[in-house]
Amino acid sequence: MFNLFGIDGIQWIRRPIGSRYAPQYQCPTVKHGGGFVMVWGCFSDTSMGPLKRIVETMDRKVYEDILENTMRPWARENLGRSWMFQQDNDPKHTSGHVANWFRCRRVNLLEWPSQSPDFNPIEHIWEELERRLKGVRTSNANQKFAQLEAAWKSIPMMVVQTLLDSMSRRCQADIDAKGYPTKY
Repeated sequence: MFNLFGIDGIQWIRRPIGSRYAPQYQCPTVKHGGGFVMVWGCFSDTSMGPLKRIVETMDRKVYEDILENTMRPWARENLGRSWMFQQDNDPKHTSGHVANWFRCRRVNLLEWPSQSPDFNPIEHIWEELERRLKGVRTSNANQKFAQLEAAWKSIPMMVVQTLLDSMSRRCQADIDAKGYPTKY
């Protein structure tokens, strides 16, 4: 999820003592919530996959539709026969219907412990996308999605490869920590 205006959560500001109300140390707020654009994306070691805009509430049905009509065609065209899919343990990703979708289509899933910290490499790609658009203004959701899509396509494969190269270390760190937090 990418906000049209502002940030999620708390924003910390450093300022000199006695300058609490100085305008240069104030953060503008959006009273109406600001809006957001939700997206789904995937990538491999050879290319960035599609970035799909999600306009409805993301549930297992929407997720299955993305898998069938976005991920699967891209994977067939770009990945050949031997590949593995990684996802987090969000309930909509692990529902019986979705598990059945993967089974019926013979898509190999990377097993992921249910209480494991989320160090899925795509989280780093989302951060990269956020950094690339930091400070870029937008006036509506369509414009924001266009910006996201352009930034997504411009992420260098070197960034992706570095993340993928770290997967064995990430998995081993999780095993060593027995599911407790790791540096990832």
